[in-house]
Amino acid sequence: MIVQDEFDNQASAQAEFEEYVDHLADAVAPEIEIDSVPDDLGELCRVWNGPQLLGTFYQNLEGKWIAQPCNSDKRHCCDTSDSALLLIIAVNGLLVADVA
Repeated sequence: MIVQDEFDNQASAQAEFEEYVDHLADAVAPEIEIDSVPDDLGELCRVWNGPQLLGTFYQNLEGKWIAQPCNSDKRHCCDTSDSALLLIIAVNGLLVADVA
């Protein structure tokens, strides 16, 4: 009987764990969009999550990408536009890990 109780407890724990994982999988990834507007020195790229502006980035005269998240006064220098984009997304807490 003890073996059956342990089996039932393990099966119950497994079912709870699977339900928890399913709940995590239901989380919706943010809908990140990027657009650009003309600026005095080139293009200013804007990063959006739906209607919320997350930040902006642009390429300076030295070829570096400058990222400025909306919730920060700091301007971060990046080597690539992808790095600038990821920095803005990360600062806003919207990075989503691919667990599949």
